[in-house]
Amino acid sequence: MVERSKVACFSGHRKLPQDCTELQANLEKVIISLIEQGIVFFGSGAALGFDQLAAETVLKLKEDYPHIRLVMVLPCPPEQQSSRWNDEQKNRYYEILDQADKVRILSQQYTSSCMLDRNRHMVDNSAYLICYLREQHGGTFYTVNYAEQQGIKILRL
Repeated sequence: MVERSKVACFSGHRKLPQDCTELQANLEKVIISLIEQGIVFFGSGAALGFDQLAAETVLKLKEDYPHIRLVMVLPCPPEQQSSRWNDEQKNRYYEILDQADKVRILSQQYTSSCMLDRNRHMVDNSAYLICYLREQHGGTFYTVNYAEQQGIKILRL
């Protein structure tokens, strides 16, 4: 069992700005800051957009910080999570999963609540939530509110 104080997770929108340069630079700074504070495990829900950007950033940082670990927390089996994505999106997804240190599948079947269950699971097992929140509705909004209720530290990008 991983000590919660060494874990951070991500939540953010699927739609990102066309130019993600600033977002990615800020994300990298926040992750490095957490690594320097002792965070070792980074959990991503593997969704399109911010989740995958965050996962790729952790993978990039492993070159300089080989002790960190990327844990992909899937709401359901990969073929179900990616069933409506195009080939390019699926290829990116599977490349990330192949490079992750661990892939955890929470439900063996897609359900109407499996995405929210995944988000709650990540928050419940983390000391930090790194988020990209621009809309006051949807999964990320729910996850940030849940994290606030649970009292974990929220780092907003």
